Amino acid sequence: MRKILLTLLLSTILVLTLFSNFFLTDNPVPAEAVKFDTGDTAWLIVATSLVLLMTPGLGFFYGGMVGKKNVISTMLQSFMAMVIVTVLWVIIGFGLSFGPSIGGIIGDPRENLFFQGVGVNTAWSLAPTIPFMLFALFQAKFAIITPALITGAFAERIRFWAYLLFMVLFILFVYAPLAHMTWHPDGLFFKMGVLDFAGGTVVHMSAGWAALAGAIFLGKRKVQQVNPARITYVLLGTGLLWFGWFGFNAGSALGANGLAVQALGTTTVAAASAAMAWVFLDKIMGHKLSAMGACIGAVVGLVAITPAAGFVSIPHAIAIGIIASLISNVMVLKFPKGKIDDALDVFACHGVGGMVGMVLTGVFASGAVYPGLVAEGGAGQGLIFGETGLFVHQLTALVIVSAFAFSMSYFLFFIVNKITPLRVTEDKEELGLDISQHGEYL
Repeated sequence: MRKILLTLLLSTILVLTLFSNFFLTDNPVPAEAVKFDTGDTAWLIVATSLVLLMTPGLGFFYGGMVGKKNVISTMLQSFMAMVIVTVLWVIIGFGLSFGPSIGGIIGDPRENLFFQGVGVNTAWSLAPTIPFMLFALFQAKFAIITPALITGAFAERIRFWAYLLFMVLFILFVYAPLAHMTWHPDGLFFKMGVLDFAGGTVVHMSAGWAALAGAIFLGKRKVQQVNPARITYVLLGTGLLWFGWFGFNAGSALGANGLAVQALGTTTVAAASAAMAWVFLDKIMGHKLSAMGACIGAVVGLVAITPAAGFVSIPHAIAIGIIASLISNVMVLKFPKGKIDDALDVFACHGVGGMVGMVLTGVFASGAVYPGLVAEGGAGQGLIFGETGLFVHQLTALVIVSAFAFSMSYFLFFIVNKITPLRVTEDKEELGLDISQHGEYL
């Protein structure tokens, strides 16, 4: 049955692409050529590449943490996100996220099916200096890494085909609505004045809550205490993530400008301060300074600064990194691992880190850094500057996104499990997913 469905799916996609000229219109060419900024365009091409690099980086980061019998499967989950989500994004995902708004909740995908109307001669309204297609491809990389982040929660026990199905449904029913509400000019959160510079809500909170839902739904692993397969993979993955995150945050300025430099600076210092705080707290609590701790701390700092990167000062970015690191570290220690098996602490690091970053954006966002906050119609400054409006909006979005992402993700896990079992059998789990799912081993 699965073979028949896959054959039909591939055949349908192939036929639609071969005969797309019969039902899709050509990309419009304006009567007067649009003059794009070559510097902005060059930077966004680089930033797009950097963000894509984060996904294999995440594969190394997660792959080094799991047991030796599950390294390939864990890394392949990230790799397949690049494969599946790229195609899905071109067909319908971009239209759902950035198409004409339907009630501020979701986009109408009809205008952008198969990248219809997404050309190199037109521009997105909020990115007028770069080609529309470049903006769409840049956004694709955000969609790619989000479901890959979730995989750490249910590592070492999920069936691969079930994961692929969940990934498709997650992009369509969780990621796309959140991206539209947050980043589309007519989106619910955008019009409310919620700030999310590069994805603290859309990417990290959604992934964190989905991870928690998955860990609860799939249940505990047969053996939870597993020695990491390769600490060196974790170090390599962290380096690639940190490097790629410059494209993630600085690229979200959508131009080669001072805002991009500000985001680059806040990203750098938040990651460094968070790694420092993590290992210092470990030492204070009587633990050894570990490579794993330093790496996790740096990633938590990167997560937390993401929603605030272009809105806060350098000193406040250091504070955000330290605060998020301390909270996530304590959350990892206090998380009820005996009851909920979030294998790689995705919720405690990405979910909690994203929420801390969202809240602290409402505390530290500064009009001196981003003048648009205090301009007419601006979102307003943070709590530390005596204004409460932005802080309330950030908290409101946090509650809505948390409830939506968790409940919808849990429902999607339920649906997938009805279609095909989510979890491998005990004998296959014991054998290891590398062999049982892929017939490969290190």
